[in-house]
Amino acid sequence: MTTRSTFVLRAVPALLLGLGSAGAQAAGFQLLEQNASGIGNAYAGSAAIAENASTIYFNPAGMTLLPGLNVSGGLSLIRPSFKFSDSGSTAATRPVSGLPASPGNLNGGDAGSWAAVPNAYLSWQVNERWFLGLGIGAPFGLATEYGDDWIGRYHSKKFSIETININPSVAFKVNDRLSIGAGLNWQHIKADYRRAVPHPMPGQTDMEAKVKMSGDAWGWNLGLMYQLTDDTRVGLSYRSRIKHKPDGDLAIRNDGATIPGLLPAMQVSDANASVSLPDTAILSVVHNLNSRWTLLGDVSWTGWSSIPKLDIESNGAVADTLKLKFRDTWRVALGANYRVNDKWTIKTGIAYDQSPVDDDNLRPTSLPDNNRTWLSLGAQYRFGSNTVVDVGYTRLFTSSTGINNDSAPEKGVVRGSYKSNVNLFGIQVSHRF
Repeated sequence: MTTRSTFVLRAVPALLLGLGSAGAQAAGFQLLEQNASGIGNAYAGSAAIAENASTIYFNPAGMTLLPGLNVSGGLSLIRPSFKFSDSGSTAATRPVSGLPASPGNLNGGDAGSWAAVPNAYLSWQVNERWFLGLGIGAPFGLATEYGDDWIGRYHSKKFSIETININPSVAFKVNDRLSIGAGLNWQHIKADYRRAVPHPMPGQTDMEAKVKMSGDAWGWNLGLMYQLTDDTRVGLSYRSRIKHKPDGDLAIRNDGATIPGLLPAMQVSDANASVSLPDTAILSVVHNLNSRWTLLGDVSWTGWSSIPKLDIESNGAVADTLKLKFRDTWRVALGANYRVNDKWTIKTGIAYDQSPVDDDNLRPTSLPDNNRTWLSLGAQYRFGSNTVVDVGYTRLFTSSTGINNDSAPEKGVVRGSYKSNVNLFGIQVSHRF
C-alpha cells in the first residue's frame, strides 16, 4: 500500500460514526414510527392492537383481525434537539503541532433537524383463513449536523442515514383464537458522513472527508397472536437482524497546501463497511376493560449488541475501527384508549426506552443518545364505518447526556454534555373496502 493511500485510510473513518448514529426516537437509531396511529399510545400494545394494516410491521398475524381489503398510510414528523455544552474538549492534534479550535461556534449549535417518516400498508383477506399484505416504511434513520467550526468537527460535522423497508407478508388463522404470520424484508440503506480532517502542515485550512455509501440486504419477521379471552389478546413478534454491506466512495477535499503524490487537492477512493442492524422482539397485551376503556402494554427487546464495533475498508485494507460496545436494550410501554362515542377515541401512553450507548467514553458525537421517557397523547376519529383518522403527539424527555470521547487522539477529545429532547407528530389514515 502506498504512503498516500495509508494517509487517506487513517485520515477518514468514513461511516464508523455514521452507521452507528442518527436515530433520536426509539433509542439508538431505530425508528418506531412505522405508523402514526400508535404514537398516541407511545406504541404500547403494538404487537397486539392490529387496528389497521400497519400491523404488518409490528405483527403480521394481526392481519387476521382485518376482514376484506384494508389500506393505511401515514406520516410522522420528528424534531430532535441535540445541544452540546463544552467542558474541556481539546482540538485534534497534527503530527507536528496542536491545532486550536477556531473562535466560531465551538458548541456546534443544535445538531438536530426536522425529518419526515412516511409509511404505507395494504392487507387483503384471501379467504377465511389466509391473508396477504405489503408494508413500506423506514425502520432506521434521521441525522445530526453541527456547525463547520465546532470543537468536535474532527469527529463529525454531518451524518445522515436513510432506509427503506419493503415487507411482503402472509398470515394464517389457525382457529378462532390463534393466528400466525410471517414476512420477508428487503431493506435499502443510504448514508452520507462528513467530518473535518486536520491538515498535516501548520497554518493550513482543514481538509474535509466525505463518504457516501449505499446497499441493500434481506431479512425476515414472524408473528403470533392469541385471544386469551373475549377481552384479552396477546401478541408476540420477532424481526431478524439484517446484515448490510454498503459500499461507495470516500472523497478527501484539500483546500490547503498540496504535496504531489501525497496530498492532492482531491482524492477519491472506494469505501465499504459491514454492519448488522439489530433484531427485535415484542410482547404485547391488549385488554378491553369495558365498553369504553382499553388498556395496552408492551415489553420489547432490541439486540444492539450486534454492533460491538465498526470496521471500514478502503482500497482493500481496514482503514479504522470504532469500538462502540452497544448493549442490548429494553423498552416498556403502557397505554390506554377511552372511547368517547362511536366517532371519537382518546389515546394516551407512557414508555421508558433504554439507550444502547451507556459509556461516556464511547458515545459518538453523531449519536448523543441516552435513556428516554415518552409521554404521548392522541385522538382517533371515525368517518362512518370504514375510514379512520389518527393523530398523535409525543414528547421524549432525556436527562443530561455526558460525553468524554477520547477514542482517537488525532480527532481530539470531545468532553461536555448534551441537552436533548424530541417532539413527534403524526397522522394516519386507514380505510377498509
